[in-house]
Amino acid sequence: MTIGKRIRAAREARRPRCSQQRLADELSVARWGKVGFLDRQQVYRWETGRRVPTEWLPYIEQVLHLDLSEDTGPQFADTVTSVMRLGGTDVDRLDRRQFLAASAAVGLAALDLPDAEAVTRRANRTGPAAVGRGEVAAVRTMTTTLGDAASELGGGHARHLAVRYLTVDVKRWLDGRYTEKTGRELFAATSELVHLIGWMARDEGDQGLSQKYHLHSYRLAAEADENELAATALRGLADQAIDLGHIPTAVRLAEACEQRGRKLTNPKALAYYRNTLARAAAADGDHATAAKLLTSAQAAIEHAPAPPGQSWASHYSHGRWAHESGMIHARLGDLAAAEEHLHLALDIHGLDRKRTRAIVLADLGHVQLKRGNTETALATWNEFLDCAEGVQSVRIQDGLTNITARLPSAHDAPAARELRARISARAES
Repeated sequence: MTIGKRIRAAREARRPRCSQQRLADELSVARWGKVGFLDRQQVYRWETGRRVPTEWLPYIEQVLHLDLSEDTGPQFADTVTSVMRLGGTDVDRLDRRQFLAASAAVGLAALDLPDAEAVTRRANRTGPAAVGRGEVAAVRTMTTTLGDAASELGGGHARHLAVRYLTVDVKRWLDGRYTEKTGRELFAATSELVHLIGWMARDEGDQGLSQKYHLHSYRLAAEADENELAATALRGLADQAIDLGHIPTAVRLAEACEQRGRKLTNPKALAYYRNTLARAAAADGDHATAAKLLTSAQAAIEHAPAPPGQSWASHYSHGRWAHESGMIHARLGDLAAAEEHLHLALDIHGLDRKRTRAIVLADLGHVQLKRGNTETALATWNEFLDCAEGVQSVRIQDGLTNITARLPSAHDAPAARELRARISARAES
């Protein structure tokens, strides 16, 4: 029998009848002297094998009169332990360029209930390092710095630094001593860093690894009770599922993302998550829902301040909104609105990151070509190549591939030959 089945059998064998909630209360009293540190959902997860109660084993043995020592092998781990194992594996494989496959199942796994006791459990343990606001601020500062570099030059430039920072410095603090309040802030800051690493992995082209990091980012955020961070992680998984063609999964993840976002008052966050669901709905052929959400996202972004705020979703700029909205309009077949929004992103709101600006230019050229403006599209793609110089991103490579595939439709115009030569020279360098 598994450890979960043994716990369930021992609980059900007790007389008078022992419910999951009663066992949770008795374990809380045994460990902390009062109820409230466990609920029935935690016991349910143990009994169904979703979690192994490593920290609670001595108290389970005491209350249920069991010997579980032979069942304590490495079956499951809490979120922090799990993400550190992922990071450690990632460090080992960074130089081997081994890519992992992504699946719909991994994305949907994010919707499993998080470990509600995670922060409380770690906040009540002893550790070598005392952690306070300074350490939390350090994690956020490093995440911002690494994120700025990745936005400019692509995720491939600094991911190894982010992973090592997670598995060395942040791990030491997560294993340290802190109050429950500080613990929630530390979990939230770690969720931001893990989300960034997932974004970097995706930008390198490793979709499977990116999924795993976004999954852990969601669980850390949910365990910290941070709705915005949790919604942002779900947004990353939904966006990725769309690109991979897992459309039903994408819709479900985008709906979960938008539902969490409803609890927020930040207009940028509302626009961010509504546009995510609009993109998923458009990919699913639900044009009416997509159009409705586009309008709702626009209403939210129009009430948002232009400067970025402190939170993750507050960095969703008017330019990013215009770019994403333009591509949703393109998916819906409204190419005029698509081109208008892409020009809005570039000309009015501006995009000062090389990588981001290059991606918008690649998309704009594609829309212009579809509208029959061949010469304009070729000029836009030449500007794209200027911006893409030195950027390491799978999105840039995808842009190059798409342009190369569409050049034959430009016939043999001199501008097309020049563009083809520039792309060939880049590939050879």
